Amino acid sequence: MLIRTPHASDPQPSEIATADVWRNRRRIVQALAAAGALPAAAAVRAQSPGSAPKLPGRPSALSTTEKVTPYKDVTTYNNFYEFGLDKDDPVRLAGTLKTRPWTVAVEGEVGKPRTFDVDELLKLAPMEERVYRMRCVEGWSMVIPWVGYPLAELIRRVEPTGNAKFVEFVTLADPKQMPGLRATVIAWPYVEALRIDEANHPLTLLTFGLFGEILPNQNGAPVRMVVPWKYGFKSGKSIVKIRFVEKQPITSWVRSAPQEYGFYSNVNPQVDHPRWSQASERRIGEDGFMTRKRPTLMFNGYADQVAGMYANLDLKRFY
Repeated sequence: MLIRTPHASDPQPSEIATADVWRNRRRIVQALAAAGALPAAAAVRAQSPGSAPKLPGRPSALSTTEKVTPYKDVTTYNNFYEFGLDKDDPVRLAGTLKTRPWTVAVEGEVGKPRTFDVDELLKLAPMEERVYRMRCVEGWSMVIPWVGYPLAELIRRVEPTGNAKFVEFVTLADPKQMPGLRATVIAWPYVEALRIDEANHPLTLLTFGLFGEILPNQNGAPVRMVVPWKYGFKSGKSIVKIRFVEKQPITSWVRSAPQEYGFYSNVNPQVDHPRWSQASERRIGEDGFMTRKRPTLMFNGYADQVAGMYANLDLKRFY
């Protein structure tokens, strides 16, 4: 009999996005296996830096000085449901994703709508390396050196109209490349959104790389959002469309489980998830098997920079 040794980064029973997802896990895995999407060997292949093309960025004063999470953990412990529900599914299954050619359509309430080739986006503004704390709604966190530039650089160039109150981000939904789409975990494609002032905030990063290299597929290649004061699911991956709209969009998790997820999803230790506390977190890759809990910081430690945007909101109501 094979006895599996628990790992510090293994999710706890409560660390599942929704109760429906947890109940449907066996059915989803069976569906993927029947479709031939699961490889015969289930072992996670360790990732190592230096295997992807370089993408350097100049250092940023907005970076945290906290210890960076090991590359292996960052690239093998992921939420990307388009490639499966387990944390090691994306690294095993995302090799099917083809990131060239790739375009991102910018549309809606803008004066200059257009479709960008991702390589055009790469050259749109100088790259920076931003070392950000990242907090998952499931109760774990990482510190990741992302490479990108402020989303505001793209926003300025497409000239939003006065009706642009929100910015919506749409992830690729291609069942041929993304085996997780064969299961109806949520309504595909995955959609996230920000208020226009959030999208323009200097911390909001249009992201193309990590650890000085282009993004691995499992981390949202070739282009994703990083919004460090919000829970991780707000940072849409593998983006193919950016829409500027007047009305607040219904985002994917709000549509799927409105009793558990709010539009803003700011990191807030005082607002618990209905099924677990948000007051503390586990830092992945830290302290071995007995990973200690650390207090969760308001706005994930970015309160000085972002709290002013929510001064008039009841953050327990608008969570």
